[in-house]
Amino acid sequence: MSPTVPTLPYTVNCSLLFTELPLLQRPAAARAAGFDAVEFWWPFERAVPADSEVDAFTAAIAEAGVRLTGLNLFAGRLPGPDRGVLSHPARVQEVRDNLEVVVAIAERTGTTAFNALYGLRLEGVDAAEQDETALLNTVTAAKALAQVGGTVLIEPISGAEDYPLRTAADGAAFAARAHAAGAPNVALLADLYHLAVNGDDVAAVVAERAAEIGHIQIADAPGRGEPGTGDLPLLDLLATAQAGGYSGYVGLEYRPSGSSADSFAWLRA
Repeated sequence: MSPTVPTLPYTVNCSLLFTELPLLQRPAAARAAGFDAVEFWWPFERAVPADSEVDAFTAAIAEAGVRLTGLNLFAGRLPGPDRGVLSHPARVQEVRDNLEVVVAIAERTGTTAFNALYGLRLEGVDAAEQDETALLNTVTAAKALAQVGGTVLIEPISGAEDYPLRTAADGAAFAARAHAAGAPNVALLADLYHLAVNGDDVAAVVAERAAEIGHIQIADAPGRGEPGTGDLPLLDLLATAQAGGYSGYVGLEYRPSGSSADSFAWLRA
């Protein structure tokens, strides 16, 4: 048992939880379950949705009485084969166009955390060119989002061998490159599930990097279910992160083993 129970606030990832409901009903469902904060992957099919789609999304957040604490930038087909477009040379304009929409949503909602998924390695495209594209896009995004107090988050993920950022060290190193290029508002997103599946020493990551982590997300491993369905000592890890200086939200980004509402029993316990 952890010597200190974490008191960090939770935010519900409504792209994995409450998926039994239409997307625009999920913020209200999270509120009914007792939460006052939600986060989403990019909630539209296109990088630049219609104004009416953006209006409906921001209205759903406001009407539910919750705060939008995090939003992915456009990531291509997700879930699906893209896993982000940050490093794709042929999609630079798409990233730029998406940023205009993201800034507008941030101005309406007060959101300040933005996950920019790197993207897979592309056949026939030099890896160094992809890395330079990712850096250029990240610096551009960071400068655009600085006007709304935003931070660009860089996330190592699992489940895709061609995704080049797999460990916390990978994500932190790329964030450091962005800092050196003039973008101080870039930080590591530590999804404890992805790090564990990729073989990272998660306890060491949260102990050594807590103060530099921009956002934490959790799911148990194996399985990506709610805490208690796998082997990760998630509450201990969160207590360590908090003791080390992390004070932000914890994103509940798991696939519930039953209904979404029932998957919060671990919190009540």
